[in-house]
Amino acid sequence: MPFTTDYFLSILEIAWINVLLSGDNAVVIAMACRSLPANRRSLGILIGSGAAIALRIVFAFLVTRLLDIPYLQAAGALLLIWIAVSLTRNGSGDHDVKASNGLWGAVATIAIADAAMSLDNVVAIAAIADGDYKLFIIGLILSIPLIVVGANFIAALLERVPLLVWAGAGLLGWVAGRMLYEDSALIKALGITPTTAMGYAAAIAGAALVLAISWAIRKPDAHA
Repeated sequence: MPFTTDYFLSILEIAWINVLLSGDNAVVIAMACRSLPANRRSLGILIGSGAAIALRIVFAFLVTRLLDIPYLQAAGALLLIWIAVSLTRNGSGDHDVKASNGLWGAVATIAIADAAMSLDNVVAIAAIADGDYKLFIIGLILSIPLIVVGANFIAALLERVPLLVWAGAGLLGWVAGRMLYEDSALIKALGITPTTAMGYAAAIAGAALVLAISWAIRKPDAHA
């Protein structure tokens, strides 16, 4: 497709939709980088966001096959629950670690979590791109600055209001519960008839599960 006004508008549309669908991903990025030294946090967010976008580009080429894999979303949901609990534990204790180790650990957390969460982003953006991978890639790359700005803002809030870490973990649990409920293979295996109310119930259960596990793990740490 030649570079026309419509093509340019499609690129902006992809970038904007990616930002709109990346609110929970920005929370992951911010939570993973909140314990980094101030002079490394922006770099961690930038590299982590870039790694996340690179994974989405890879997913663009695999999205059709990914959608056909049974229980993919269920596996991603379980991974996301583990990540959410891990992020609440990272909020306590001594953070006096080497900057390099902290930086790349944060980047790895961002990449893994984004891979688990970004299937909806990939499907939506792939539909707009309509098979034009150049369009897909340019749109995703353009969205990086907006995601970085959002993640930096959230990270600053998390540092000032630690209670928001728990709110972020609950949000990730909510997303995980929704992902479990939207796995068609799992729903079919359980013999469940999907309803809107059950979808919300699954999301609430996911949030409650993450917070309950995080609290149960954190209490012994606090006593110690």
